[in-house]
Amino acid sequence: MENIIKSEFFNEANILKLKEEFNNAKPYRHLAIDNFLNAEFAEQLYAKFPPLEVLNKHYHGLNENKSEGSNFDNFDPVFKSLRQAVASKEMTDALEKITGIKGLFTTEDSLGSGVHQGKNGSYLDVHIDFNIHHVQKIHRRLNLLIFLNKNWKEEYGGKVELWNEDVTKLGQAYLPSLNRCVIFETNEISYHGYSTITVPEGETRKSFYTYYYTPIGDYKGKYHDTVFKARPEEGALKKIKTDIKETLKNNIKRTMLKLGIKF
Repeated sequence: MENIIKSEFFNEANILKLKEEFNNAKPYRHLAIDNFLNAEFAEQLYAKFPPLEVLNKHYHGLNENKSEGSNFDNFDPVFKSLRQAVASKEMTDALEKITGIKGLFTTEDSLGSGVHQGKNGSYLDVHIDFNIHHVQKIHRRLNLLIFLNKNWKEEYGGKVELWNEDVTKLGQAYLPSLNRCVIFETNEISYHGYSTITVPEGETRKSFYTYYYTPIGDYKGKYHDTVFKARPEEGALKKIKTDIKETLKNNIKRTMLKLGIKF
């Protein structure tokens, strides 16, 4: 791992500093860490990022316009190396110390790690994430995002936005710059997303994701999939359409889950 995640991240003094930052962050617990990976490795990830056509999922709907892939066998091997590094015991031990969440682990399926990519016009509306891995029945606790965009400009947009609990106010926003890592707790108030990007021909918004879980334990939450919300400026019609769609989607998926039907 010494050539992947910078060794300074695991330093005990740094972990204590990050723990304080994480717990004091607003609008909910999170971290933004620049230069998270060793610079040479980050450059390799940028240079070898899979093209859009290689990714195995493409979304274009009311609330999202982006592509996603977890088909690592079709990616350059550096991405498997990164997946292995962020899933390592050294990494989960550090995250447990920083967040206070014990028993963290990730999975090797599409709900564990992968990449996101969006071309010009891409967006991801504000949302909270699914709370339970519907196959393995484990509790989702943390997101880790590593952005892989070189020379990303402010005017391109695409900042990862962290909103308050009722999606009335933007709390924080971070440019998706090369080698910037954002880690945040996933819960019922961790609303996040990114607005429509405007980029030149050939440019895309690129990131690597990992989701961390704990055993379901005493968690009493009822399963839900992603829950999108309209931003305040998007108007009543977008809000109504989004709320109806999300209610129907989640009711259908809960029913399917109870009946043992795959989705």
